[in-house]
Amino acid sequence: MVINIQETLFQFLGGLAIFLYGIKQMGDGLQESAGDRLREILNRFTTNPLLGVLAGILITVLIQSSSGTTVITVGLVSAGFLTLKQAIGVIMGANIGTTVTAFIIGIDIGDYSLPILALGTMLIIFFKNKKVNNLGQITFGLGALFYGLELMDSGMKPFHNLESFHDLTLNMASSPILGVAVGTIFTMIVQSSSATIGVLQGLFAEGLLDLPTALPVLFGDNIGTTITAVLASIGASVAARRAAATHVLFNIIGTVIFLVLLPLYTNFILFLQEALHLNPQMTIAFAHGTFTVTNTIIQLPFVAVLAMIVTKLIPGEDLYIKYKPKYLDPIFIEQSSSIALSQAKEEIIRMGQYAISEMEATHEYFKTKHQKHAITASQLEEALNNLDQKITDYLVNVGAKQLTWAESERHTTLMDAVRDIERIGDHAENICELVEYQQANKVLITDQAVADLDEMFKLTIETVTKAIRALDSNDMDLAREVAEQEDRIDKMERKLRKQHILRLNEGKCTGQAGIVYVDIISNLERMGDHAVNLAETVLGIRDL
Repeated sequence: MVINIQETLFQFLGGLAIFLYGIKQMGDGLQESAGDRLREILNRFTTNPLLGVLAGILITVLIQSSSGTTVITVGLVSAGFLTLKQAIGVIMGANIGTTVTAFIIGIDIGDYSLPILALGTMLIIFFKNKKVNNLGQITFGLGALFYGLELMDSGMKPFHNLESFHDLTLNMASSPILGVAVGTIFTMIVQSSSATIGVLQGLFAEGLLDLPTALPVLFGDNIGTTITAVLASIGASVAARRAAATHVLFNIIGTVIFLVLLPLYTNFILFLQEALHLNPQMTIAFAHGTFTVTNTIIQLPFVAVLAMIVTKLIPGEDLYIKYKPKYLDPIFIEQSSSIALSQAKEEIIRMGQYAISEMEATHEYFKTKHQKHAITASQLEEALNNLDQKITDYLVNVGAKQLTWAESERHTTLMDAVRDIERIGDHAENICELVEYQQANKVLITDQAVADLDEMFKLTIETVTKAIRALDSNDMDLAREVAEQEDRIDKMERKLRKQHILRLNEGKCTGQAGIVYVDIISNLERMGDHAVNLAETVLGIRDL
C-alpha cells in the first residue's frame, strides 16, 4: 500500500509539474509569436472599462495566465501607466481569458500528447527559423499540457477507493463554502487556476466529484489565483495594492452571487451538458466560462463603485504619473511648425519636472534606504524614457517640414534639450543602482562622506531645477546662475575626490565604499553638466 501511495503521489505531482511547464511554454511561444506588445495593447484598449476587458482577454490568451496578466497590470498601475479604473477592466478580462485553457483541456486529445510533444521538439531543435521555433514551443507546450493531465488522471484513479477522500467530497457536497475553501487554498499553493481547474476537470471526469460539489471548488479556484497579484503588489505603490485588492474583491463578490444561485446554476450547466453533448472536461470548461463572463457582465457597470471601495479599504496618496504626452498634438505639425515647436517645448518642460522629481526620489532613497523611494524613481525613469521617445518622434516629424532658419535652430535646441533631460534621468537611475549595491553588499560610508554627498545632491537638484525654469521662461539671469552653480559642482567634485583619497589612506574608508562614493559624485557632476547644457541654450552660446 505504501508503494501505491508513493506511485500515486509521484504521478500526480509529476503530472502537475509537466502541466504547469506546458502552460508556460505555450504562453511563452504565443507571446513571442504575437510580439511583445502587451503595453501597447493596454495603452490602446483601456480608454474605457469594456475595451479594458477585451485587452485583458487578449493578453491572457497570449500568455495563458490570468495571474500573469494581473501581475503585468499591477506593475503598470504601480508605474502610473494605468489608472485604477482602467486596470479593473483588464483584470475582469483576464478572468475570462484564462477559461481558454480549460476549453483546450476539454478537447480530448490526451492519447496524442506524446506525438504532439515529439512534433514540438522537432520544430524547436531541427529548424533555425524563429517563427517555426515559436510554433514548436506552442506545440510542445500543448503536448506537455495534455501529457501532464494524463499523468494526473492516472494518479487520481486510486482515490476511488480512499475512504478519507470520499468523506471530504461528502463534506464538500453538504457545505459549498468548504468546496470554495478547498479550491482557494489549492490554487494559492499552486499559483495557477488553469492547473487547479485542470485537476478539477480530471476529478469530475473520473466521477470523484459530482457537479454541485465541483462548482464551489471552481469558484474557489478563481479566488485562489488572486494570490499572485497580491504577492506582486507587496511593497508596490498604493495604486498597485488597490488593483490587487480589486482582483480579490471581484472574485469574492462573484463567488457569493453564484453560491446564492448554486442550485439554479447547477441545473443550467446540466442543461448545457445534455443539450450540447459535452464531455466532463468540457462541462467544467463551460461552467468556468459562463461564471467568469456572467460575473464580468454583472460587475462591469460598477467599476467606479469597486474603485471607490478599494480606495476606502486601502487609503493613502495615489501616485499616478501621466506618462502619455500632454501637448504633442500631430495636427499642429500640419498647421504651423512654430506652434508645433512651442508644444514640444511645453512637453520638454514637463519632462524636465519629472527629471527633477526623479532626482529628489533618488536623494531620498540615498538618505533613507526606503524601497518606496526607489520604486518612485523607477516609475519616473520609465515615464522619462517614454516621453523621450514620443517627443523625439514628434520633433523628427516637425523637422521633416520646411522650416525657417530660426525654426531650424529652435528645433535643434529642443532635440538637444530632450537628450540632456533624458540623460539626467539615466544618471539618477545609476545612483539608485549604486545605493542598491551598497545595501546588498552592506557597504558602509562614513558619516562625513554621507554629509558631503547630501550637500552635493542638494546643490545639483537646485541647479537642474533652475536650468528647467530658465529654459521654460527664457530667463538669462537664471541661466547664468546655473552656469555659476555648475562651476561649484565641478569644484565640489574635485574636492570630494581628494577627501576620499585622504580617508582611504587613513584607513577610514574601504575600497567598496570608495567605489560607491566616487561613482555617486561622478553621476551628480554629470547631471550638472547636462543642466549647464540646458542653460547655455538659453544664453545662446552653445553650438547648434
